[in-house]
Amino acid sequence: MVLTRSPQQKPDILRAGNLEEIPWLIHGFSTRVGGFSRAYGDGALNLGFTKDDSRAAVERNRRALLKEIGAVDGAGKRSTHISGKKSWYNDSHLWPLVTLRQIHSDIIRLVESPIASPVVGDGLITHTAGLLLAVQTADCLPVILVDPKRRAVGVFHAGWRGTLKRIVAKGAGVMRCCFGTHPRDLKAAIGPGIHACCYEVGAEVREKFESQFAYPASLFREVKESDPVRDRYPLLFLTARAPGHGELPKKIFLDLVEANRQQLLAVGVAAKNIEASPLCTHCRTDLLFSHRAEKGRTGRMMGAVGIAPK
Repeated sequence: MVLTRSPQQKPDILRAGNLEEIPWLIHGFSTRVGGFSRAYGDGALNLGFTKDDSRAAVERNRRALLKEIGAVDGAGKRSTHISGKKSWYNDSHLWPLVTLRQIHSDIIRLVESPIASPVVGDGLITHTAGLLLAVQTADCLPVILVDPKRRAVGVFHAGWRGTLKRIVAKGAGVMRCCFGTHPRDLKAAIGPGIHACCYEVGAEVREKFESQFAYPASLFREVKESDPVRDRYPLLFLTARAPGHGELPKKIFLDLVEANRQQLLAVGVAAKNIEASPLCTHCRTDLLFSHRAEKGRTGRMMGAVGIAPK
């Protein structure tokens, strides 16, 4: 997954290499760089209508995203991306941007025309050209599915709750029902999100995954908490309780990327057709928004996909 670096005041966009080769596809994962918001740092590309940012700034950021990603109608006025080369033109008409009121669900919406206001759900699919479908993230994973043979696309918001409900696997199934998509034809791109290095969860989350999947051992790792004082003076912490009761609890980390990759493999998507960003939102707050790292006061990125008109 490569970063398309833009001049100042134009969004920095991440694009998946396995999707770049599809000539009719418009796609990208936004970063926090190259916008007009000041609430989360000067020049932040916040694409969500958050309480800290102004609506005018967010709308301006969204227009900038649409132009940079290439979602612009007009002969000779579309931003094109061919073999890594990009041309920038003034837009004459921006595509409709279709978003959701996300609720960490497995609800997937078929979109065939512009929607006046966001509908409830966490996944969008279409085979209609000239629409840009997008989900918002700030630690959860944005996942794009593309059927190159039937010119159909989908984008999904996968946090741990959506992943537990198998939203990307269900997305592949809904695309088969609606468009005749075969999983072996699908190409998938998993955008930036919080990675296993930083995604600490509670024991109850692991228990939920253990009840639903046969491979939870590959998704979780444990790290024993350390206390320098306890390590140096262990006798101070001796208790009369049974062994183990006086020990510090272990931290549990979830690999959300691997969980979604396993779901895609399980429904028949080829491993070679799945690409995942190596960027962790929690580690890279210089480039990406992270709800956890920034303690809830942060902007929103977008994973977006669309079909160019013939």
